[in-house]
Amino acid sequence: MTRMRFGASGGASGDPPAARKAARATRQRIINRPLALLFVATVGALTSFYLLLSVVPLFATSVGAGGIGAGLTTGALMFSTVGAELAAPRLMARFGYRMAFAAGLVLLGAPALALTASANLATILVVCIVRGLGFAMTVVAGSALVAALVPHERRGEGLGLYGIVVGVPSMVALPLGVWLIEQIGYPPVFIAGALVALAGLAVVPGLPGRQPRAQQPVGVLTGLRTPALARPAVVFAATAVAAGVVITFVPLAVARGSGNLAAVALLVQATTATLARWWAGRRGDRNGPAGLIMPAVLTAGVGMSALVLIASPTAVVTGMVLFGAGFGVAQNASLALMFDRVQASGYGTVSAVWNLAYDAGLGVGGAAFGVITAQTGYPIAFALTAALVLAAVVPAWRDRSAGHAVSAPG
Repeated sequence: MTRMRFGASGGASGDPPAARKAARATRQRIINRPLALLFVATVGALTSFYLLLSVVPLFATSVGAGGIGAGLTTGALMFSTVGAELAAPRLMARFGYRMAFAAGLVLLGAPALALTASANLATILVVCIVRGLGFAMTVVAGSALVAALVPHERRGEGLGLYGIVVGVPSMVALPLGVWLIEQIGYPPVFIAGALVALAGLAVVPGLPGRQPRAQQPVGVLTGLRTPALARPAVVFAATAVAAGVVITFVPLAVARGSGNLAAVALLVQATTATLARWWAGRRGDRNGPAGLIMPAVLTAGVGMSALVLIASPTAVVTGMVLFGAGFGVAQNASLALMFDRVQASGYGTVSAVWNLAYDAGLGVGGAAFGVITAQTGYPIAFALTAALVLAAVVPAWRDRSAGHAVSAPG
């Protein structure tokens, strides 16, 4: 265990002209060739993921699985992802970033083709499980690579750019999938989801391979037992639960005859989250990410509470703006804060723990909300979700009160 490191390192503040020259060079280097190729491959992976994320639950309901079956599809996808993320740092250490990312693309894309040939819940769940394995490898390798390829003093901005790369597919593909099934049906959407992931294999050879031998990976369980990493992860997980609810059930909860309200709501949420994630990165580089966590949680909680008025289009759109803003800031600030608290050898662990919080939250939100709403109806279930998000203020406050003297794996 090593002491946490806060702030930028290696600055040139003693010589202003040299500092300005170094800053200009750093700005030129933030997008290098491996990072650009990573962004291209990530767009393919995330487009595939988000294109089908809301479509598969709707497909499940169309074959008679009902609301519980819809929730199970998201739950199976995300719990499979969580299981794979526990092993991801060790697998990356053994096989390298490149192989991990390539395997992820294949597992994420190819199984979607099976949905064109079968329409029963068992097959749907198996496909979701396999795709979850692929998704885990791509997101864990992706986040770790960004931390490794971007200068430390601009890590927040780098993660913000990565957030845009991740967010654009969610902003476009998430509502696009819901819209496309109304226009062309399910099979073409499933085929598109498969092909766009597999196309990313074309640029994978340009990604870095193995991690340096001197950097031994830190286990995920060790990271989860480390308060410096666990507290931000728990806070972020609460907002991710709400995101799972939004993605899976807003298309089902909006009133019939509301036009394209579901697609608009998902688009608004994804767009706001993407912009907020980028803004939080730049802000965090200047002032530190820790101060952004609590405002993000409060904003996300207020946004979720607006969905209690699910029959009101104005309330739905307003809620999605607020929730998207809070969720986007929470994404960037929590990840940047966790990376600040480890040495380079812990980047894979941070990426796995953070993605574990994200994906476990999505899975719990999708699975549990379906069961709860069957008993309470949508308004009460949305109110309970908002209360859960707002309760995350407690661990967020404890993390800030702990100060900078905490330990993290390195």
